[in-house]
Amino acid sequence: MFEEKTVCPATQLMLQKAKDENIKTCFDRVSDQKGCPFGEKGGCCRVCSTGPCRISPKKADEETGLCGASADIIAAKNFVRMIAVGAAAHSDHGRGVTEVLLLAAKGKIPGYTIKDTKKLLMLAEVFDVPTEDRKVEDIAIELAEKCLNEFSKDEPLTFLKKAPASRQALWKEKGIAPRGIDKEVVESMSMTLMGNSNDYKEIMNAGTRAALADGWGGSMIATELQDVLFGTPKPLRSKVNLGVLKKDEVNIIVHGHEPLLSEIIVMVAKQQDMIDYAKKHGAKGINIAGICCTANEVLMRHGVPLAGNFIQQELAIITGAVEAMVVDVQCVFQSLPQIAQCYHTKVITTNRRAKIPGATHIEFDEHDAVKSATEIIRLAIENYPKRDNIKVDIPDEAISLVAGFSHETVNHMLGGSFRASYRPLNDAIIDGRIRGVVGIVGCNNPRVRHDDIHITLAKELIAKDVLVVSTGCAAMAFGKAGLLLPEAAKYAGPGLAEICETVGIPPVLHCGSCVDNSRLLIALSEIAGIGGLGDDIGGLPACGCAPEWMSEKAIAIGQYFVASGAPVLFGVGFPITGSGMKELLFEKYWDEYTALWAVEPDPIKQAEILVKWIDNAREKLGIKERPARILYDMAMRRELKF
Repeated sequence: MFEEKTVCPATQLMLQKAKDENIKTCFDRVSDQKGCPFGEKGGCCRVCSTGPCRISPKKADEETGLCGASADIIAAKNFVRMIAVGAAAHSDHGRGVTEVLLLAAKGKIPGYTIKDTKKLLMLAEVFDVPTEDRKVEDIAIELAEKCLNEFSKDEPLTFLKKAPASRQALWKEKGIAPRGIDKEVVESMSMTLMGNSNDYKEIMNAGTRAALADGWGGSMIATELQDVLFGTPKPLRSKVNLGVLKKDEVNIIVHGHEPLLSEIIVMVAKQQDMIDYAKKHGAKGINIAGICCTANEVLMRHGVPLAGNFIQQELAIITGAVEAMVVDVQCVFQSLPQIAQCYHTKVITTNRRAKIPGATHIEFDEHDAVKSATEIIRLAIENYPKRDNIKVDIPDEAISLVAGFSHETVNHMLGGSFRASYRPLNDAIIDGRIRGVVGIVGCNNPRVRHDDIHITLAKELIAKDVLVVSTGCAAMAFGKAGLLLPEAAKYAGPGLAEICETVGIPPVLHCGSCVDNSRLLIALSEIAGIGGLGDDIGGLPACGCAPEWMSEKAIAIGQYFVASGAPVLFGVGFPITGSGMKELLFEKYWDEYTALWAVEPDPIKQAEILVKWIDNAREKLGIKERPARILYDMAMRRELKF
């Protein structure tokens, strides 16, 4: 009955349970809410009280807002405001991680330590922090202080120098090399005020600086410093889907995007006194599972199983088996406490930026994170005896996966400890075994069939020898489809399958959370730096796609990838298509960035567009055709010159 809404069997089962128990979820609400035909194409302006002004896409060349703003100006302002919000969310995350590293290095907060000294020293070199004859803690303090300065400095961001030199020169020439992260977010918002800039190209340049400040600033700081604090991810096995919940254990779900508290929850839940406390209340133990990107963070470092992606968050509660859903920030439904009232589940908010009426609020205090985590876990344990077993229904689906493919891990797997390098990947692309690389990232969107577009697209691409790398909720969809296992090489084309079998990797690589898209930027820069495929990200046979995007963060991510030289395809509409902005983003950007945006909802057509981009790049690089395999006889060998 629910097959048209989702391809996930566990989700179908829980939707039936929700219907039987008369509970509305986002799958129901999407039927009640029709999209605004003006807003979805960027033609609705609400930046002053004379509006809202609405411009029909059919009359975009004729109509204006009350102030005279054209459809282009309205669409540009809307688009840049989305970039600014997305960049602010990621960068707020990065600032929080930086502050925790600083306090941890000073020994002021128990529970946090520096787990990856090698990564710390690497970052110290990037930020010109001296390391010789210095304590690790002192290095970390200076690094954290320099990272905090990235939010307000007047010079270009430090991480920009990890990009190819040609790309850095382009940013400088165009005047879009971002300065302090906060400065770029504030300036981009200021330019969208009614009565300020009425040049949509200048507005877009400000938005581009804010986007780059996210990708090469806030997000990259968050990702890199989390590796220092919690360890750089390495491949590990775990499971995904609602079947990871346990009938006889205390189930605690961590949900959101910032792992600062969830890391401590995972640690405290393993302590014997907590396990004993759970047994005292009738449970066999404590089971931590995750939803959204907090889930990806603790999965990659601890193997904590994934309960599900974005639009499964309500369904996890509907299983009736969750004692506590602990949320931090971003992508959290306001409906959770209302649904939890039908069960025994406690919804616990932990961040002042994301309180929800009806939830229990336990403020996360990094100065005593262990205390915060202990209070949350004890509350969940004490809630276990209140579980109504008649209402418990946990789906059987719990699919195995392999995750944890950081930039460093891929480098090591390809070259070993002493010759770590992307050279084998470049060679595989040059000789045609791997056609190219596509990053499939982003959210779920209830306006399309859950997980279907992600999975269909990935299978189409890997069958054509395209290596897929993934982050966020998209990666969870691939896990549920079995594509995050080495055995999934059976779905790949002969060239990609050969590489997967040789290296021992899946054809789809789980690379982390939303902020970890910055890992992909570093990987692309490394591919360009190795040589053989040009000297810039622009022109590589590599591109990105967000088939089910829904968040403003996705717009920021897409814009920083385009500005970095990687073409980007979105699947569920695009908020500028009712204006002349289409020509700028969908055509002219190619001349500016050697990359552009595109929109296509159908996954088969998405694959065709992405492969066409890759093949065009291969043709320009002179590697369009896979070299024929030649068996040399003795005479031919004698002709070889060394």
